[in-house]
Formats: sequence, C-alpha cells, structure tokens
Amino acid sequence: MLSYDNKQTLESPAFELKKTGGKKAYLFRNTDGAEPILTRHYDAHFRPDEAYRASLPDMTETVDSVEGANVAIQQVGISGFRLPLKFATPTGEALTLEARITGTVSLEANLKGINMSRIIRTFYTRKDEVFTLETLTHLVRDYQRELESLDARIKVSFSYPTLVPSLRSGLEGYQFYDASYEALAEGAKPIRRFITLDFVYSSACPCSAELAEHARDTRGVYAIPHSQRSKARLRVEVAPEASLHLEDLIQHARQALKTETQVMVKREDEQAFAELNGAYVKFVEDAARLLYQELNTDGRIRDFQVACAHLESLHSHDAVSVIVKGVPGGFRADFTDFASPIC
Repeated sequence: MLSYDNKQTLESPAFELKKTGGKKAYLFRNTDGAEPILTRHYDAHFRPDEAYRASLPDMTETVDSVEGANVAIQQVGISGFRLPLKFATPTGEALTLEARITGTVSLEANLKGINMSRIIRTFYTRKDEVFTLETLTHLVRDYQRELESLDARIKVSFSYPTLVPSLRSGLEGYQFYDASYEALAEGAKPIRRFITLDFVYSSACPCSAELAEHARDTRGVYAIPHSQRSKARLRVEVAPEASLHLEDLIQHARQALKTETQVMVKREDEQAFAELNGAYVKFVEDAARLLYQELNTDGRIRDFQVACAHLESLHSHDAVSVIVKGVPGGFRADFTDFASPIC
C-alpha cells in the first residue's frame, strides 16, 4: 500500500506533476515509477505537513478558464450555516441564540470561483464576541479583505425572544420575533446596515364591524365582525453612525398597531383583547400607514419598507399592502419577497 510519511518533498520521486486539459495536480507514484496501488483505507493518524498541504489542488486557482460566460457574478457564497451567537440586549446582557448565516461576495470575470470555507472561517474568528450591527460591520470588511472581493454582504437571521405581559391577568410569556441583521459593503463606500422584523398582530375589519352593528341595530341579529392574524414585515436601513436595536423596531410596531397577538391568556385577557381590537379596527391600508407614520419619526432610520398581509377570514385570499419611505434610489414597494421567511 502506498503511504506518505511526512518526510518526502514535492521533489521526491513519490510525486509527479501532471497537467491535463488545463488542470494540474500532484499524483503519488511508487519509488520505482509504477502507478500507485490504491486501497480503501482511512489513516486516522495521518497528519499533513506544509509540503503536503502545498500539494493539495485548489480548483479556484488551478483551472485556466471559467465555464460558461466569462462575466462577473454579483453575489456568490454560502447560505444556511448555523452557529450560536451572543446577541446584545438593550440592558447590556448577552442572549445566546441560534443564528442562520448567509455570506456572499462579488466575483470578477476571469476568476473561476471563491474559497467557500473561508467565509465560514472568517465568521468564526468573531463567534465569541457579543453580536451587534457594529460586529457585522467589521465582519463584512473582513469578508472583502479575506476573499479579495469588491462587494460583500452578510445576513444573520435569528428568532429573538422577549417576555411580554398579558393584558389584565398579570401573566407573562415569551413572544418570539423572526428577524435579521444585514450589512452590505460596496467597494470602499460606507457600510450599509439593515434590520428586518416580522411582527404578528390581529386586524379587525372596520367594514365588517359596522355591518355587524347594523344587523344588531336594525334587525336584532347577533353578528360577529371578522378579524384575523396578520403580519407586518419591517425592513429598515439604519442611518450611518446611528445605533438601532431590534427591540427599538419591535416597540415601533407595537406603538403603531396596538393589537399584537398574545402569548399567555386567561378569560379577562381574552375579553381585553376583544376590546382592544374593537378600539383599533384597521384595514391593511391603515396598518401600512400607521407603521409609516411611526417609523418616519425616528431619525436613526434612513429608509424603510413596510409590507403588511391580513390573512383574511372572510376571503380565500390575503389582503396586502406595501409602503416605502420614498428615499431616492432606496427601497421599492415590492411584495414579492414577503412570502419567503426571514429565517
């Protein structure tokens, strides 16, 4: 059986450099020049030295030409690798959460590919830090430097728990918010930073409420207006040098919509929630405008997009609405990405 004892070098007869079809690689040969005898064997004790590592082929560098069109790729990288991260909270405590990472960079024409594992290794160099948007800013610059790319983008998705009190009973329970932090580096331009939040609330239809009251007043008929679970996705770009936490965005959504769904409920809480929905009936158009009004007052938010969906209990389809701040060259009112989850 052919073996490598860490004493041979690339000049040894045990190595031969072959180049075929534009590809080159070092192949083992026996000392007598014969083809090596290959066996199905895993050597758990083998440890490569520097010479051996140098002999390992790198297809991103050893291939002479690209496949397909010789054009630049705007984003290439990895998606869906996971690790626990310590997220900073407004109180200064660290909250360890499972994070899902997407990391991409640009690839110029004439370059075959990137070292995908280097993206993960770069992220792991900061895995023990308490994670903030500022951490992400440093990471995206690290990506640019390590992968020698013009542009780089990182998105960190997670589910963020917050303890929420019931309306009247004094109980409390954890509400979980699907969210993401994102950073974008375009050449030497300032880093752009984004926060995305899914906020779930109840929407009682104003039209249905009035029709139910009409049936009671005119004919003495008991009627129930329809309401439904609804979702708003808030995507904001944080202003340069500003500090904005996910909990700030959650508070904006609560203040604007009033009717967040409940976690722990007793009978008095359920009654209170019915009263709350009656006090804040809303069409999907109302929800979008209420959120616009709230976000537009925060100077830390440079730009925003709000997408709302009311999962109608009356109809077999959803009612949707999208609104943006209106920054030139900023977010567009596009609903197409709303159906896909953040996490």
